[in-house]
Amino acid sequence: MLDLIVLFGGLMALILIGVPIGYAIGLASIATFFFFRNESLLIVPQQVFAGLDSFVLLAIPFFILAGVIMSEGGIAKRLVNLADAIIGHVSGGLGMVAVLTSTFFSSITGSGNATTSAVGSLLIQPMVEKKYDAAFSSTLIAASGIIGIILPPSISFVIYGVVTRTSIGELFIAGIIPGFIIATALMVTCYIISRKKGYRGKTTKSEIREILGAAKDGIWALVAPIIILGGIYSGIFTPTESAVVAVVYAILIGAFVYRELTWKKLLNALYKAAIINGVTSFIIGFSTIMARYMTLERIPDTITRFVVDLTDNKIIVLLLINVILLLIGMVIDIIPALIILAPILLDVVTPFGLDPVHFGVIMVVNLGIGFITPPYGSTLFIASAISKVPVERMFGYGLLFAVVIFLMLMPITYIPSLSLVFLGR
Repeated sequence: MLDLIVLFGGLMALILIGVPIGYAIGLASIATFFFFRNESLLIVPQQVFAGLDSFVLLAIPFFILAGVIMSEGGIAKRLVNLADAIIGHVSGGLGMVAVLTSTFFSSITGSGNATTSAVGSLLIQPMVEKKYDAAFSSTLIAASGIIGIILPPSISFVIYGVVTRTSIGELFIAGIIPGFIIATALMVTCYIISRKKGYRGKTTKSEIREILGAAKDGIWALVAPIIILGGIYSGIFTPTESAVVAVVYAILIGAFVYRELTWKKLLNALYKAAIINGVTSFIIGFSTIMARYMTLERIPDTITRFVVDLTDNKIIVLLLINVILLLIGMVIDIIPALIILAPILLDVVTPFGLDPVHFGVIMVVNLGIGFITPPYGSTLFIASAISKVPVERMFGYGLLFAVVIFLMLMPITYIPSLSLVFLGR
């Protein structure tokens, strides 16, 4: 028991004093190994290497790179134009355009942070110029970033699939309906707030020829997810290979079709992707150490017995797990949370007959709420950096959108067919 206090107490203490999450996980895990297990600390670098030594995990840096290149090469801009032509005329039209663009972009990048960065850079300033409240604009786009981890090709589903040995292709399919549910809920919320505050859309509705023109200009952007996901589901290439295909496709379209991707922009994209991937890999590596310690100490078995002894009601168990995940997502990034908790909690819910694919969707949607809740709130901080709006001003809207997404999580949790219908179960 004392070791768990050191492990989790040390982790929380380090996070609260501002230590970056990767360092906090690593230091807490190393300290616990040092004081409570009679093993050489050589296990630390060995486990970090083992945690990253996976062909499937190669999909992460390539999807990150693909997203950055698409942003630099003009693909994201054309998605904005298409979304604006479709829905820009309604109340709160530009805000709804932001959500719809995030939905389009999410189906290419699989990253919440990349989606928020790309869409925020393009739309926060125009929304402010149209008299939208800057805090509302920034928070809406931060919340829309959550769609990026739900719709395929979600990087979070890649992580969950690796640590639980669940089919990544099935997880991608399972995320489609929940992703559109979240997107629709955010758009409805934006519409209601915009009607109340008087945020108007374009003065004229786009004609069919304008919509078709925007679709024609953005057709290459729309084809990207068809190629990526179609290749996976048809068996032509694996999720990892699809990420490489996405990078090549983004370079070809940005450089030779839209002619906006210069050598300078490509080098800048490589630099940005390297920085993001370095942080991500650091977190993944050290998270596997904590997961390893918990496995050695049979903590998953202890938690499973505790929950089963507490109640045999499936509804209550899922509600309890959702509350726990909601609290954890507020302080820990989704990647280490999945690596550490997914195998443990999957063991807890398996006796209740929960499908591992369905549970993966529940975990990812729930932990994604942490993107817009303090103190972690990664997409909030990204949107704040773009808009220069203090994060404190965004917390109110962040709480509102968090409640909306949590309400959508309830049917996703208790109606398995919302995730599994396309899988035929």
